[in-house]
Amino acid sequence: MIWGIIRRRVASSWVTGQSASRIRPAAVRPRCYAQNEAVISGSNFEHFQSFSYSTSLGIHVANLRREATILVQHGNHIISNNRSFSSKSGDLVDAVVPFMGESITDGTLAKFLKKPGDRVEVDEPIAQIETDKVTIDVTSPEAGVIQKLVAKEGETVEPGTKIAVISKSAEAVTQSASPEKAVPDTPISAEKESEKAQTPTAKTSSTKESKRAPASAPEPAAKAPSPPPKPMEPQLPPKDRERRVPMTRLRKRVATRLKDSQNTFAMLTTFNEVDMTNSMKLRSEYKDAFVEKHGVKLGFMSGFVKAAVSALQYQPVVNAVIDGDDIIYRDYIDISIAVGTPKGLVVPVIRNAGSMNFAEIEKEINTLAKKANDGSISIDEMAGGTFTISNGGVYGSLLSTPIINPPQSAILGMHSIISRPMVVEGNIVPRPMMYLALTYDHRLIDGREAVFFLRRIKDVVEDPRRLLLDV
Repeated sequence: MIWGIIRRRVASSWVTGQSASRIRPAAVRPRCYAQNEAVISGSNFEHFQSFSYSTSLGIHVANLRREATILVQHGNHIISNNRSFSSKSGDLVDAVVPFMGESITDGTLAKFLKKPGDRVEVDEPIAQIETDKVTIDVTSPEAGVIQKLVAKEGETVEPGTKIAVISKSAEAVTQSASPEKAVPDTPISAEKESEKAQTPTAKTSSTKESKRAPASAPEPAAKAPSPPPKPMEPQLPPKDRERRVPMTRLRKRVATRLKDSQNTFAMLTTFNEVDMTNSMKLRSEYKDAFVEKHGVKLGFMSGFVKAAVSALQYQPVVNAVIDGDDIIYRDYIDISIAVGTPKGLVVPVIRNAGSMNFAEIEKEINTLAKKANDGSISIDEMAGGTFTISNGGVYGSLLSTPIINPPQSAILGMHSIISRPMVVEGNIVPRPMMYLALTYDHRLIDGREAVFFLRRIKDVVEDPRRLLLDV
C-alpha cells in the first residue's frame, strides 16, 4: 500500500521514469481534506477523469481548483498530466480580467458586450476594461453560454478578477434561469390587494374632513397688509434638463496630464505660415504612381514628419528634455502623432522616424490611426516619443496654441489650408497657405532656437527638394 501527496499544479507534460517509492510518505488517515493538495491512495493509482469529490479506498479527495492531475502507475513508472476543469462542475469556466500592461494595475469595467444567456465563442469579447491609456477586451476562454455576470459595470477591477461565469452547455443556463421567471407574479398581486385595502380608508377619512370643515373659526374682519414684493431671483434652468455623466479613465488621464503640463512648463508659442503650393503640386503629380507602388495614399503628414525630423537634426535642443537639474539629449527621433478618437485623445508614436521614407511613414500613420479609432492600440505603441505633431486642420482649425505633451519639450500644430492673396515677385496671387504653431518649453529652448526650428520646417515643406540635397 502506497500513500502519497501529489501537488495539483503539475506541468502539462508526461513525466516518466520515476518510481512510485520516491513519493513522500504521509500519515495514514481515514479521511483527508486538502485545499492546495490532492491525496492519492492505493497500490495502483487510478485515472480520475472528472471529480469534485472522488473516493478511492474510502478516502475523499477534495477538488477545489481549476486544474487536476491525472496519475497512472504502470509497473514502477508514474505518468502525470493535467487539464482544465471548473470548481464545482466541469461545465463551468470563469472569465477573468487579463494582464493589462506593466504600468497598469487596475481598470474600470466600462461595459458588458454580452448578457446572461448569450452564446459566446472562444476568444470572443464579452466585456471592455477602460484604463488610463487604452481600452482592453475581456475574452471568453471557452465556447459556451454566459451563465451569470459576477462583476458590475463601473467597478474597478484588477488583472485576474473574475467577471463572468460561462457554461459550456446551454442546458445549464436554461435550468438555472427557469426558476427565476416564476417569481415576479407574487409581489405585484400583493401590491394590488394592499392598494384595494387602503382605498376605502382614504375615502372615509376625506369624507370626515369635509364634514368638519364648516365648524372652523370665522375669518377676521380686516386683512393684514401684504409684505413688499421681493426682488426677482434669476431663474436657473431646471435640473431635469441637465445630465451628469462620470468621466472615463482616459478622459481623467488626459485632463490630469494637460493640467500638469500647464503647471510645469514655461510654455511659449511662436507662429509662422507656409506656402503649400509646391507640396500640393508634388502630391498631385505623383499620388497615382505612389499608390500603385506602395499601396498607400500620399498625404501631407509624411511631408511634415520628414520636415520635423530635419528640423530636430538642425536644432537638437528641441528633441531634449529637462530631468531635475539635468538636460537629457536624445540621439533618436520618435515622432508622436496626436489622434482624436470618440473616447478621447491618444498619441501613438512613430519609432525611428529619421530612418523611414515617405511610404513607410504613411503606412505607419494609417496603421496607428486605425488601431486608435477601433480601440485596439497597445500601451507600447503610445509610450515614449520625443516630439509631437498635432493636425487640427483636419477639423477645420485655422489657428491654435497646442499644449506640450509631457515629458517632451515642444509640439508642432498644423492647421487648415486656406487660399489667401499673397505677394509673389511683386504680384498679388492666390496661394494655399497654412499657419504653423510651435509651442515649446522656454526653460530649455530659447526663442532663437524655436524660430529657427519652425523656419526649417517652413523651408522644407515649401521646397521638398531640400530633403534630397540636405540643404
